[in-house]
Amino acid sequence: MKRSIPRLTVLALAFVVAFVLGTTSTDWFRDTEFSLPSAAPFWTEAADGDLTQDELSNIDIYKRASPATVNITSTILQRNWFFEIVPSSESGSGFLVDSVGRIITNAHVISGNAKIEVTLPSEGENVRYQAKVLAVDELSDLALIQIEADHDLPFLPLGDSDDLKVGQKVLAIGNPFGFEGTLTTGIISSLGRSIRSDDVGILEDMIQTDAAINPGNSGGPLLDSSGHVIGVNTAIYGKSGNIGIGFAMPISRARPLLEYVRSGGDRQKPEHPGFTSFFVSGRLARALKLPPPGFLITEIKPGSAAAEAGLRGAEQEVVLGNYRIPWGGDFVIAIDGRRVSSSRFLRQSFDLKRGGDELRLTVIRGAEEQEVVIQLRSQDMRL
Repeated sequence: MKRSIPRLTVLALAFVVAFVLGTTSTDWFRDTEFSLPSAAPFWTEAADGDLTQDELSNIDIYKRASPATVNITSTILQRNWFFEIVPSSESGSGFLVDSVGRIITNAHVISGNAKIEVTLPSEGENVRYQAKVLAVDELSDLALIQIEADHDLPFLPLGDSDDLKVGQKVLAIGNPFGFEGTLTTGIISSLGRSIRSDDVGILEDMIQTDAAINPGNSGGPLLDSSGHVIGVNTAIYGKSGNIGIGFAMPISRARPLLEYVRSGGDRQKPEHPGFTSFFVSGRLARALKLPPPGFLITEIKPGSAAAEAGLRGAEQEVVLGNYRIPWGGDFVIAIDGRRVSSSRFLRQSFDLKRGGDELRLTVIRGAEEQEVVIQLRSQDMRL
């Protein structure tokens, strides 16, 4: 034990000296340099690249269109399983068409006796405007609503949807799944599509696009490469979200709604005349021995304007290859004196009409050419 005391004393003194020196001097290692060995980076830094003209165009269109694309929330009161009254909300999109707050959207976005609130991307989610319904065209799934602001609002110009081409570029802006101001791009995949909607039944002459459209995009604008609105994003194929097949209502279908509001309800859109048909051209026309192109009438709705005018539908079916074709109905070769030229000709001719106008159809019935005049009825668009 006696031998260990000095050793412990020496160790304690050494510890104290080291502690004092380490905490009181900053000059001990001043002249000593520490460095890690240098090495070249093992990754490659990309050089700054210029944006393409297409990218610059997308950016410019988005800057102009995004502030005018709005988020719409419609809230209705309904009873739950316990018979309690609870609010239920749905969201969609829309776009301003003038500086005083008029907005085009889908009718199904604001369906029912809903409380409608609109938020603008430039003003944040905390600024909400109450919207009133100006008019609804349920057959085209379109609606016009309005908000009141104390300043001029940004808006989008309406383009021409009657001369679209498959393959041309389109851009869609909206609020899918609540993600505000989402831009997607694509092309027009097809024109003149007819789809079945759970809300309004058959929607005709739709624009098909591969630009991503998802729940929440409904009512938002489909734009051309100039930033003009050519359609209203309306539906997707299937219920599982975007699979590259979306549909937009041509903006030409919204113009009668705008005219209806502008005229105070005097210029009413016509009801559908009440017949179904399909376009016949090329090999099918030759096989059926019909003068192409034209529309073969397949069915007449009882009590409709077409039925009153004496238009005739199919009386039987013929088998052509693997297809059963309704046969025996009138074959439309001209509308209002103009020869049928495309599958969209009938829809475009009808869009030019108003309630009370005449739709003059030149038809082949049997072996004879005849004229059938349909007096169009006014459609009830809520004002």
